[in-house]
Amino acid sequence: MIGAMTGSLRRLHTKISRATLIPLLVRVAIFAAFLAAMGFAFPPALFFGRTVAALVVVAVLPALAPRGVTTTLLIVAIVVGWVAVTAQSVDGIQLWRLLGLSTSLYLAHTLAALAAALPSDAVVATEVLARWVARAAAVVLAAAVCGVLLVSIAGSGDGEVLTVAALGGLVVAVTIAALLGWLVKRRA
Repeated sequence: MIGAMTGSLRRLHTKISRATLIPLLVRVAIFAAFLAAMGFAFPPALFFGRTVAALVVVAVLPALAPRGVTTTLLIVAIVVGWVAVTAQSVDGIQLWRLLGLSTSLYLAHTLAALAAALPSDAVVATEVLARWVARAAAVVLAAAVCGVLLVSIAGSGDGEVLTVAALGGLVVAVTIAALLGWLVKRRA
C-alpha cells in the first residue's frame, strides 16, 4: 500500500514538473470560468464562510479532471441552481446575469474540451490558443445578440409566449444534439 502511494506521488510529481504554461493557463481559466458562473447563478449571500470554500473546491474539480463527468455535472448543477434562484426572485430574469452566466458556462465548457485534448506537458503555439479564444469570443458574441433579442421579444409577450419559446428552444437544442450525435456515429 505504501509502495502504491509512493508510486502515485512520484507520477504526480513528474506530471507537475513537466507541465507547460499554456495547458496550465487553460486549466486556471476553467476554474475561473466556473467560479464566475457560480457567481452569476447564485445569490451573493451564498459567498460567505464555509460555503465559498466549498464552491472553490467544486470549481477546481473540472480544472483538475476536464475529461471526467464533473464538468457536465457542474454545468447542470449551476443551471439548475440559476433556474431555482430565478424562479424565487421577485426581479425575474436579469439580462446581465443571464449573459454573464451563459458566457462563463460556455467558456468553461469549451476550455474543458481544450484541456481534455491537451496534455499537460504539451508545447502549444500561441496562435492555436488565440484562434480558440477568437472562435469562443465569436460564439459568445453571437449568443449574446440572439439572447438579447429573444429576451426582449419574450418580455413584450405574456407568460404563455415565454413558455412556448422556452419549449421551442429546448426542442431545437435536443434536435441539434441528436443530429450531431448521429453525424459523429456516421463518421466513425
